[in-house]
Amino acid sequence: MSTTFPKKADLLKRSWHVVDADGQILGRLATRIATLLTGKDKPGYAPFLDTGDHVIVVNAEKILLTGKKETDKAYFRFSGYPGGIRKTVAFEMRGAHPERLIEEAVRGMLPKSRLGRAQFKKLKVYRGSSHPHAAQKPAKLEVKTRVARPG
Repeated sequence: MSTTFPKKADLLKRSWHVVDADGQILGRLATRIATLLTGKDKPGYAPFLDTGDHVIVVNAEKILLTGKKETDKAYFRFSGYPGGIRKTVAFEMRGAHPERLIEEAVRGMLPKSRLGRAQFKKLKVYRGSSHPHAAQKPAKLEVKTRVARPG
């Protein structure tokens, strides 16, 4: 039995999406972004092809973490030297680099290969509400995970 794929030109039609992270829960937003980057929402999806869209995330500093993750969730990086492991808690990361909260969550949901690295390059995350990609005419994407902001 033979497998039929759509034409390559149809597979490579990539659109641009803008996602507002204000009031969104980190994990739920990251799964939606990862789905768009991998192209799993398209009819021509193949796990070995990069068919995903470009995603722009704005207002990264307003992302929400549920429970005690603000103080308990830790991010580690390792320099390669003995004793070179560095730990950063989520609230410290939010203060210094809020974009990395979303980037690390999405990166963990993509394939760990050159395909995943290529898909990750299509993610653009910005701290504020503006971005330099207006020329691409991105479509606003509504993600339905919004919750009421506390206090």
